[in-house]
Amino acid sequence: MRWKGLPAIACAGILVLACGRAIRRPAEPLPAPALADGQLHISVVYPRVSDSSEIRGDTTFLVAREDQVITSRDSAFIFGSVGRGDAALEVNGIAVDVYPTGGWIAWLRLSEDSVQTFRITTYSDTDTVFAQLSVPLLPYFQEPAAGPWIDTTTFSPVGDMWVRRNEDVTLSVTAVGGADVFLMMSDSVLVPMLPELVGEARSSGQIAFGTEAVRQPQTASARSRYRALISGPLGPDPGPILGAVPDSAADDSTWIRVLVVQDADSATANWPLRLGVLPDSPPTIVVINDDPDGTGDTDAMSPGRPSPFGTYHWFFPNGTVAEVSGRWGSQTRLRLSGSTVSWVNTVDLQLLAPGTPPLRGTTRPIRLTPGEKSLALRIPLPGRIPYRIDESERELQLTLYGVAADMDWIQYGRTDPLISLVSFSQPTADETVVSVKMTEGVWGYRSRWEGSDLVVEIRRPPPIRSGNPLRGRLIVLDPGHPPGGSIGPTGVTEWDVVLDVALAAKTILEGRGASVLLTRRDSVPLGLRDRTALAERVNADVLVSIHANALPDGVNPFENNGTSVYYFHPRSAPLARALDQALTAQFGSRDLGIGRGDLALARPTWMPAVLTEGLFMMLPDQEAVLASPEGQQRYARGIADGLETFLRNYAR
Repeated sequence: MRWKGLPAIACAGILVLACGRAIRRPAEPLPAPALADGQLHISVVYPRVSDSSEIRGDTTFLVAREDQVITSRDSAFIFGSVGRGDAALEVNGIAVDVYPTGGWIAWLRLSEDSVQTFRITTYSDTDTVFAQLSVPLLPYFQEPAAGPWIDTTTFSPVGDMWVRRNEDVTLSVTAVGGADVFLMMSDSVLVPMLPELVGEARSSGQIAFGTEAVRQPQTASARSRYRALISGPLGPDPGPILGAVPDSAADDSTWIRVLVVQDADSATANWPLRLGVLPDSPPTIVVINDDPDGTGDTDAMSPGRPSPFGTYHWFFPNGTVAEVSGRWGSQTRLRLSGSTVSWVNTVDLQLLAPGTPPLRGTTRPIRLTPGEKSLALRIPLPGRIPYRIDESERELQLTLYGVAADMDWIQYGRTDPLISLVSFSQPTADETVVSVKMTEGVWGYRSRWEGSDLVVEIRRPPPIRSGNPLRGRLIVLDPGHPPGGSIGPTGVTEWDVVLDVALAAKTILEGRGASVLLTRRDSVPLGLRDRTALAERVNADVLVSIHANALPDGVNPFENNGTSVYYFHPRSAPLARALDQALTAQFGSRDLGIGRGDLALARPTWMPAVLTEGLFMMLPDQEAVLASPEGQQRYARGIADGLETFLRNYAR
């Protein structure tokens, strides 16, 4: 059957001038791959299946792996291969296109059953094959047809939680709309919960790609989200904030309960929350250490988040001392200053002796020490306090928490052309901001403790020739995965493809004058820390991590596919944009654009770093492009062109 699900992937055209502007002339698409003529069969790559299967009659019953569950409630995709490019295919009675490689992908509406069954039939002129696969749906609350109800999967918060005395905590739950809802306290006091106006919940995949999933008809009764503010302990005592947590088993009467009343009927449920209160004194002081066993195989940093389980916003080095102000399960809240808190992994904290005072004091005069390839900014402090480094185009800002400024002088050392101005400010009584303004764009930086002195090393931008910007530059290419990685419908693996792309890009870049190192040259699994550590150890000018994309459940693969590039730090956004434009020109693919992504390979601070997602491995036609020598060459040329453009623009 002719493949018609996705647009053809075109190759790049030559550069021409029109109205004084460089454009790319449309080019012919890649030739279609040869028609696969293997034995007709049915293989399913996703959802992943186990090695065991059972044949009953003329049907093969595939068995989903134990860890496989469909996380979407409305729609999902399934893909695999039938071995032949001339075969026809149906999934649950719906015709599905087969690509010439034999690969296929179907996007289907889900039933309301807790287990989704996919019945697959493929046939050629001479043969027919049947298979069936059943995959559980992620359990979710199903509303009853009548009467009051409480969606017990929506309690928030749940588990063990500690807060400051008299601190308000918001409790919220979803229940039947139009009801009277109360919290039933242990002292028989009823606290009303009020409905709130909320938008429809959307998955992270739908938010990222901006499209909606296929929605099931709404047959259930109206839903509302209810919330209330409370303070003080609730439920059984969770014990000391960083001590051993007692067993959660307790008599139901000790738990807070929620009561829903509607039309003279009611429903109740226990709220699985233990809320403890921190003592007023002495304060609980901890030191951050993500390597308590001394293995030396961590990045010696603990990420800080603005909210529990949120995105990374701070990076606290081992040895940072801070005061605890709350906890929710595996996340602990640190008080950085009177107005700023951060949530970190509880496992990364070590409790200091009772009575240890919080670090407070003043900053002292600071000094710049110029060097050949970097400058060192030294800030004497009263101890290893929490801090954060922010960058803009030509400025670094260091926020020092818990200290006031006392800098009667700032010593620049010898005059350095990279530094324009060093200054400080004190936005609050216990926060100091040190600003370093530069004459060139930020290229990279790193920080370390020397005793109680904070040393920030600012990297000098490399010398770049606008006529040949790659000459003399050291580029580290990271072929993403293993472990992990995506697998295409016919079994092509991401880790093999991106290694071939990296090798091809290395040849092209070296031909243009660059030096290139790869983080791996085989399929042996390599940790994320090992990859970024290599790039920093060799003083790479740029780090590019090469990947092929995939989608989460519930996102339409026929509308959401193409090329994208991700960065984390502002200095890497121009690199991401240059690579994205070069790759879409090479592939002729849909441009999904650039995005800021909280990705380990995009987070190094010592050099611009990005992660590329050339095409989608899960789509049969894009899998074929990625697997072909010509497609890999185009990916490699896009990387080389993008790097060259970025460096040339910086030189200008």
